[in-house]
Amino acid sequence: MIRTLQSGWMAALIGCVLYLATTIVVLSPSKFAGYHPAKPDYSADDDPSWRFRNPEFNEWVSQIQTEKQKLDLREQQLEEWQTRLNTELQEISTVTQTVNQLQSDFDKNVIRFKAQESDNVKHQAKLISAMSPEGAVAMMSNMSDDEVVRILFTMKPDQASLILDSFSKISQEQAKHAALLTERLHQVLPEPTPNNTP
Repeated sequence: MIRTLQSGWMAALIGCVLYLATTIVVLSPSKFAGYHPAKPDYSADDDPSWRFRNPEFNEWVSQIQTEKQKLDLREQQLEEWQTRLNTELQEISTVTQTVNQLQSDFDKNVIRFKAQESDNVKHQAKLISAMSPEGAVAMMSNMSDDEVVRILFTMKPDQASLILDSFSKISQEQAKHAALLTERLHQVLPEPTPNNTP
């Protein structure tokens, strides 16, 4: 019997029985009869953490919405300014084209002296002014109006007026031609020199 008590399996069996007895004594229900679990720090009305609402977060959202409204208003103003700018650019383009057309028409109507023609025209004017007005008119009748106007412009005013007077005495048609030449004399511009601004 002593040998049975000294065997290893008996020692294990006694150990298990003692363990179970201790556990039953320690965990008896009478010990937990007066135990009340502590209440949680939050009330039943509190939402879980994923439904938590921070007042600062709401304020930030409100600020972001206000900034977005300001940006939308700014974008609308920029679009209006862009439209107005495009309209003004079109108007400026139209005015520029009109000015260019007027300049082109002006350049067509105005007779300009070219530098290489200046000496030649002065020489012709000197020769024609030495002629009688009738002979000068006969010669100028075979020239283009531009050439006649250049020559008359280069001549002294009293000599040019004698020739125009002779033109007007020939016929009614030549009188109109003389008036046209007189009008074109006002449109003659000398070739600008490098020192002058155009």
